[in-house]
Amino acid sequence: MYEGSMAMTSAEPTPTPPAPPVPLTALLARRDLGLRLLAGPEDVPIHWVHTSEMADPYPYLLGGELLMTAGVLLADPAHYVARVVEAGAAALAFGVTPVYDTVPAELVEACARHGLPLVEVPPRTPFTAVARALWRLMAEARLHELRRVTEAQQSLAAAAARPAPVPAVLGALASRLGGRAALFAADGTESAAAGREVPAEAARALRDLVGVLGPRPGGPASASGDGGGLRLAAYALGGGDGLTLGVATERRGPGDHTVAGVAVVLLSLLTAPHRGAEAAVRDGALVRLLLGAAPPEIAETLGAGPWTVVHAAGGDGTPFAAASLAAALGTPLVDAGEAGGGTGRADAVEAGGGRRDGTPVTVRLLLPASTPVTEQPGWTLGVAAPAAADELAAADAQAARALRRAEAVRAPLVRHRPGGLAALVDPDEAAAHARALLGPLTEPLGETLRTWLSLHGSWDRTAVALEVHRNTVRQRIARCAALLDRDLDDPDVRMELWFALGSR
Repeated sequence: MYEGSMAMTSAEPTPTPPAPPVPLTALLARRDLGLRLLAGPEDVPIHWVHTSEMADPYPYLLGGELLMTAGVLLADPAHYVARVVEAGAAALAFGVTPVYDTVPAELVEACARHGLPLVEVPPRTPFTAVARALWRLMAEARLHELRRVTEAQQSLAAAAARPAPVPAVLGALASRLGGRAALFAADGTESAAAGREVPAEAARALRDLVGVLGPRPGGPASASGDGGGLRLAAYALGGGDGLTLGVATERRGPGDHTVAGVAVVLLSLLTAPHRGAEAAVRDGALVRLLLGAAPPEIAETLGAGPWTVVHAAGGDGTPFAAASLAAALGTPLVDAGEAGGGTGRADAVEAGGGRRDGTPVTVRLLLPASTPVTEQPGWTLGVAAPAAADELAAADAQAARALRRAEAVRAPLVRHRPGGLAALVDPDEAAAHARALLGPLTEPLGETLRTWLSLHGSWDRTAVALEVHRNTVRQRIARCAALLDRDLDDPDVRMELWFALGSR
């Protein structure tokens, strides 16, 4: 009935473009294109367009695209359609002439059997015209959603400044989403609500959905489902007191998740327990540190520590993702901006790099070393060694490297491990040897070699870590072997290079 928005831990998320999808009906409505639907439904969402004349385009599809082909290598239409459906393509567009005068009947039959929309592209319409029309429609939809979200943010912020801010924010949210917004206590009772009443069945389903989140640490930040003919969503607040926002609407638009996320941040602030002046001063010092102040400037206020720096990647691209992570580690969120762009409570979180299109955010946390850091569902964590206040810059670099390692090996948590054999070698001598040995390597060859060695020579995992094609990795490693004049299949050579890269 419902699903957690942070349930994925090891599977790679399907990438989505930074714009709302366009319904196929919008393309079919363009008379200048002359497109004609031959099979399948017409209301499917299109995320992007891709042209391929491969006999099997499966390896080159991301899912959700309009695949365009003229059937140059179309030998078995039934097998071709089965592979396209397996890859997750949203629809198939077939261009007639010069290869085929009409769309093959076998292709129409196969698409109808699999429920894959099949669109005929007339000879006078080039594939590039279809692609250009799709991008224009996506740009228009994106602009509309940005305006809508911006207006909603302004409305919610104004509501938060009113004399009774919590009911005002709930009312503004319900109005913007066209439904009902309610605040639930930790025991599941409704403490405040706004908007129109919903059927009893939907109200029960919403309470059940709120119970999916609950106050337990490490749980999902949000969950969604359906009940009583309405679209339901629940969002855990970041105040650490178990409050949850529940929303029931007739429809769910692309920007609704972001609008609800802004409301979650505001409600987290408005319902957070009062904190003393001493804690506020400490938070201010940590904010200065995360914004780039030199550690000696704030060490006296911050305290000697030790502290633990954590870098995390994950969440669902919304403002409350970082708040949920902070709460899961036992630290309530005090402030946060929009997804990926705000500053949370300084000893809790600073988020950066996330976007409103659902891209996972990157979060930096600064915690007392006594706080246990464990695996968190939906997040990948890199943890530095405990450090004093004047060593936090080095600890920050350790956490960043640990996160890169965790993402490369697809582990939920990787900790920095100091020491080892490298500590027995004089650092200056090791650095001099590294400079001489690795001198021929320029970037990105050095970074590619380091990543490749760290992943035991795996082409695929190195390609994932560096976000390049595996053939690019092969070419770079071959270039490294030629420049160094070394056999990279020799384990002794690999060991020497690994130590050199670490000492450089």
